Amino acid sequence: MSKARRWLLLVTVSAGLLLISVDMTVLYTALPTLTADLGADSSQKLWIINAYPLVMAGLLLGAGTLGDRIGHKRMFLAGLVVFGAASVAAATAPSPAALIGARAFLAVGAAAMMPATLALIRVTFDDARERGIAIGVWGTMAVVGTALGPIVGGLLLEHFWWGSVFLVNVPVVVLALAAAAVFAPGGRGSRDRPWDALASLQVMVGLVGLVYAIKATVKPDPSPWQGAVALLISAAGFWAFARRQRGRPYPLIDFSLFRSRRLLTGVLAAGLAMFATAGMQLVLAQRLQLVLELTPLHAGVLVAAFALGALPAGVLAGSLVHRTGVRPLIGGGLLVGALGVLAALLMTPGALGLVGADGSPAWVVPGMVVSGAGLDVVMTAASIAIIGGAPPHRAGMASSVEEVSYELGNLTAVAVLGSILTAVYGATVTLPPDTPASAGDSLDEARAAATTLPETQARSLLDSAANAFDNGYVLTMALVITLLTAGGLAVYRYLRHEQHEQPTGAETVTH
Repeated sequence: MSKARRWLLLVTVSAGLLLISVDMTVLYTALPTLTADLGADSSQKLWIINAYPLVMAGLLLGAGTLGDRIGHKRMFLAGLVVFGAASVAAATAPSPAALIGARAFLAVGAAAMMPATLALIRVTFDDARERGIAIGVWGTMAVVGTALGPIVGGLLLEHFWWGSVFLVNVPVVVLALAAAAVFAPGGRGSRDRPWDALASLQVMVGLVGLVYAIKATVKPDPSPWQGAVALLISAAGFWAFARRQRGRPYPLIDFSLFRSRRLLTGVLAAGLAMFATAGMQLVLAQRLQLVLELTPLHAGVLVAAFALGALPAGVLAGSLVHRTGVRPLIGGGLLVGALGVLAALLMTPGALGLVGADGSPAWVVPGMVVSGAGLDVVMTAASIAIIGGAPPHRAGMASSVEEVSYELGNLTAVAVLGSILTAVYGATVTLPPDTPASAGDSLDEARAAATTLPETQARSLLDSAANAFDNGYVLTMALVITLLTAGGLAVYRYLRHEQHEQPTGAETVTH
């Protein structure tokens, strides 16, 4: 394959990855608008966001195996078609339930595409130096897409209806389909490698049950029995999955990989970094719009300041890891991330009183930049730790585990932090007399109810609702800070005997 064709393929698969990443965060700024238009309640709001990473995480391991069997070009093309069709369905969804279903369908396409993007790069770029650059560009697209999501959502909502945040995917899908058909290498895959659909279903049951158990436990009116039943179903799904993997010649996960402290640390750190990233961006974007009344575009630009610190820090981490080892980068990155989140919280206008409610929302930008730098260092070092902690014949499996870790971190952040935010709001809001009960469910509902009330009563409701929302905002951000700090200290302790071997992926790490 010619050099020009190789790089055109990289552009093509990067466009696919960019779509996947943008859709992770595009609803952070669009959520208040579509919630009002569709009449979604607080539980439906969480599932509108959760359906995408949840289904994707459940299918990633199986999709990678299926690509090995039928060919990664076919998987990439099929994923693009499904993604495009699901985008149209999401844009035209008439109800919250329809949108949740469309988001799940969207995740099927994303799960088919994501492993194929990296696999196509690996089989196309034979030169080690070119391959390293290509994988670096591939990883950068994921960070850029996550940061662009809130801006894309805000920009489109300035001029169009909420469905445009999905419909914008279609022209990119069409161009990527045409380019992939021309530039992607063919190949039928290895027919002797089976596709374990049952294992994918088992891990999906485990994930759905776990998220439902969390939601049932932390929602404003907890359902302990529902949570317990969901947790039992989740445990059964994960147990069946683990048992099935141990008895198969081609498992989706070889659990012996986790004996490597470096790899295990990388997996947990990757999930924690994504948990903090997704959670912080979600709650901050909502507060900027619902409390400070910024436009979706303005809120999206402020939240995307995360990328200003992330991009250079990730490149720097990649150049330093062979000298320092992963321990100081992962541990230090988590602590720097905690410092950045703390700065963003302290400088949020009106949240803690350090900056008055009439202060500029741009005060949050330095904290976002610092947190972006710290957390992207963690993500880069974690990726190297995961690949470096696996033997060569398990490198693809390790990559799939890494992707699942990111998705789990994302969906757990939305489920846990979103539910805590809603629960604290419901527990602390004070409704004036004759106020609709729905105003006690969320700040969105309170703002809608205020439009039907006399001015004095409406102002009292909005003040109480904003204070209640801030209670949840402060608690969720404090939880993120605590987890990042604890994680950073734990990494320093757990890897204190780490040897500074070069994490090339050609050998397992010794301890």
